[in-house]
Amino acid sequence: MGEREADQVLVKRIQAGDQQAFGLLVTKYQRKLMRLVMRLVRDPAEAEDVTQEAFIKAYRALPNFRGESAFYTWLYRIGINAAKNWLMSNGRRAPTSTAIDSEEAEGYDGSELLQDTDTPERLMMSRQIGEQVNAAMDRLPEDLRTAISMREIDGLSYEEIAEAMNCPIGTVRSRIFRAREAIAQELKPLLDTAPDRRW
Repeated sequence: MGEREADQVLVKRIQAGDQQAFGLLVTKYQRKLMRLVMRLVRDPAEAEDVTQEAFIKAYRALPNFRGESAFYTWLYRIGINAAKNWLMSNGRRAPTSTAIDSEEAEGYDGSELLQDTDTPERLMMSRQIGEQVNAAMDRLPEDLRTAISMREIDGLSYEEIAEAMNCPIGTVRSRIFRAREAIAQELKPLLDTAPDRRW
């Protein structure tokens, strides 16, 4: 039984009145959803509240969940909307700091330079690259930052991202491409890459 099928079984149990089954889904997806919300909200305490609110909204909406998309894709969409609502209600548009650290930066293609930490020079380079990736992601528009985070950090497929962001798959591909280009442009001086190599 795959993950999607296992989630569907839990959803059916919840819809039949088994409240403990929802606790299993919360345990399974809490950290992932928190990471996603942190990319938008940027304040750990507020992100925790928004994440909890997203789970409450999901629980209330579960009776109407038909299973046309994966549960976590549906949950991510609720999380994104909750974070956007929080930003709007607090008069904020663009967050100013990032929760991504250099360990998460290793998820990006071409991260071979980040993985060799035997020497002080490599450690320093790794830290600089992580800081540069953080800064570059910080400057991305919200839609690009969300798409690239879901792809490169959370490991979602283009289809899952399209469902979560409620947009066409072509838009997701474009956003991820543009985000990668922007980050690569900022990393180029640090990595001294060839002009035709993006990562």
